[in-house]
Amino acid sequence: MPQGIYQSLLDKKTKGLRSFAVLVDPDKVDEKKADELCRKAVDARVDYILVGGSLVVTNHLDEVVSRIKGNCNIPVILFPGSPSQLTRHADALLYLSLISGRNPELLIGQHVISAAAVRQSGLEIISTGYMVIDGGAPTTVSYISNASPIPADKYEIAVCTAMAGEMLGQKLIYMDAGSGAKKPIHEDMIAAVAKHISIPVIVGGGITDPEKAYLNCKSGADLIVVGNAIEKDLSLIREMSSAIHQTSVKEGY
Repeated sequence: MPQGIYQSLLDKKTKGLRSFAVLVDPDKVDEKKADELCRKAVDARVDYILVGGSLVVTNHLDEVVSRIKGNCNIPVILFPGSPSQLTRHADALLYLSLISGRNPELLIGQHVISAAAVRQSGLEIISTGYMVIDGGAPTTVSYISNASPIPADKYEIAVCTAMAGEMLGQKLIYMDAGSGAKKPIHEDMIAAVAKHISIPVIVGGGITDPEKAYLNCKSGADLIVVGNAIEKDLSLIREMSSAIHQTSVKEGY
């Protein structure tokens, strides 16, 4: 299986470069919106497009990903909420293990069910330690996962969870406050986690303005994911991208 996207993340981390990913929920885009999003993403120099959600109730994941791939060369990474959210048209798959929870189905159970299809997909598979952090409001991911999020002020739990994920062989750590979070993950928690692990750190959930994205990067996030805020206002793509990439200017982005 190809290894291009993960290697690109490692290379950027080594060089101190930060990346920006737009999260697209297949249930919330039509052809027109997908086309417009691609135009703005290319113009803003978005690094990756993530596609997926905790619940995908429509059956046009293939169509959405194919539409995006037909409109731009930005790598498309699946961010699945279940094994059924799979399409060969993407470039890579975040193979998520919910290491912050204690639900065995999301630690390994669903992976067993999906293993054959995932292996046959031809996608680049990136094992990802997924950590849900309390964002101050119930979220779809916490409800679906039936797992309590890590308390927002318990930095030591987040650090030890991330370290355990790395030592278990996860290639990425994804810290997520969840879609619609009232409070994004605090910079001090991001900094603490980034300090204690060597693999790339992804941060998402509740990031609604460029300043927050910038501060998250300065704290150690390697990849910022924004979804809800951009769904409401596509013009934010350029501002978010500029803020995130500004943290890489000194390193020569």
